Amino acid sequence: MNSNIWLLSAVFLPIACGAGVLFFPGLKKRNVLLGVSFLSLVLSMLSALAVIAGEGVELHLLRFGGSLEVYFHVDPLGRVFAAVITVVWLMAGIFSCEYMKHEQEEKRYFGFYVLVYGVLMALCFSGNLVTYYMFYEMMTLTTLPLIMHNKSREAIMAGLKYLFYSLCGAYMVLFGIYFLNRYAGTLDFIPGGSGLEGAENHLGLLLVVVFLMILGFGVKAGMFPMHAWLPTAHPVAPAPASAVLSGLVVKMGVLGIVRVIFYVTGPEVIRGTWVQTVWLTLTLITVFMGSMLAYREKVMKKRLAYSTVSQISYILFGLALLNPEAMAGSLLHVVFHACIKSCLFLSAGAIIYKTGKTRVDELTGIGKEMPVTIWCYTFASLALVGIPPASGFISKWYLAGGSLESGIPIFSWLGPVILLVSALLTAGYLLPITIRGFLPGADYDYAGLEKKEPVLTMLIPLLILAGLSLLLGVFPNPLTQYLNEIIQSL
Repeated sequence: MNSNIWLLSAVFLPIACGAGVLFFPGLKKRNVLLGVSFLSLVLSMLSALAVIAGEGVELHLLRFGGSLEVYFHVDPLGRVFAAVITVVWLMAGIFSCEYMKHEQEEKRYFGFYVLVYGVLMALCFSGNLVTYYMFYEMMTLTTLPLIMHNKSREAIMAGLKYLFYSLCGAYMVLFGIYFLNRYAGTLDFIPGGSGLEGAENHLGLLLVVVFLMILGFGVKAGMFPMHAWLPTAHPVAPAPASAVLSGLVVKMGVLGIVRVIFYVTGPEVIRGTWVQTVWLTLTLITVFMGSMLAYREKVMKKRLAYSTVSQISYILFGLALLNPEAMAGSLLHVVFHACIKSCLFLSAGAIIYKTGKTRVDELTGIGKEMPVTIWCYTFASLALVGIPPASGFISKWYLAGGSLESGIPIFSWLGPVILLVSALLTAGYLLPITIRGFLPGADYDYAGLEKKEPVLTMLIPLLILAGLSLLLGVFPNPLTQYLNEIIQSL
């Protein structure tokens, strides 16, 4: 009974409190608004941590007719995603307290920020595909105001683009749910899949359906050719919102693909078929294309958004190999990328907040003005490039090893090559900011140097996320062992 209460609180308390912040007219004073928002968020996170640390919970809420129902089931994979979301969401929330001072409509921002956390917890703890789809659609609608927050023409158009792409992807997934409901044994998430014996006479259509679901969930993950919304939408949002959108919300597309392939249909359905081949091809195109576009981009937040396009497809590539070692690399990269990319976006936000500079070519000497911020940025950058012993090296090592071990013609060697080229491009678009920031050259005006380091509420999240980006690489064994146990069950 207590476990059910914790689960309900983790999901519905932030949704209710976020709605309360949005619609209660009395929250006009900033201190009261922040107090109520963070009290709601902390209580929700404590409930989520109790669920994560507890035994498996199954809670049935609604049943529609025959086999369709809405229910929650806490499993090891959901615990991993929920734990990552909780840590990063808290860090970005603390950062928001100071950052949002120079933004309008704080009440709307914090209301949706708290609300979306509950929606993400519902996705992590969904017990079947119907429940996941319902909250997946809710996630699209509740994150839209974070993208359109400043209400500029650019933000509104970016939000509409995000909505259009997301709905197109959702309709592909919905078509797949109709088919699977007819031919799958169950839509429940069962490790290894429930089997599709009823679709033996429709194998061609089954492969088309599975591919559409991969493509549909791949929209949120920014996979080519449905990636264009991401570099448009993420840069226009407030920096802490960009951090959680790029670090966490896109991962819900990844989680959706994992649930469909490894928990509903089973990986053997697509192994060796055209679906696996096309999926691998799209992920490698996205990895290279995203890195190249990031390398050429001059606006810092947009550069980081293109980087997310590339890095999420590292994860999808590992999943598409259908190989235990590669899947370990994918799940490790889910955790590592969330910390790294959130740190990078928050660093960009700190620079924008203190200097107003948004372009990379304006950041010469920024390391002299904001040394702590730029060191945090640098450590996160090294981790994303994959420099040992930082965390990104571990996940990329597993991905490359899994690719070589897979034995899939062409892709077994092409994958590591593309990953290596992408890593070099990543160094090329991230590290020059550090180099020019700390080594601005002889013509830099040292006489006019002024320290512009942000306040502790912005620095502490940066330090924690940068520290996690390194420490998770130095001490990866507990996480790796836990993820391997999950993979063995699949």
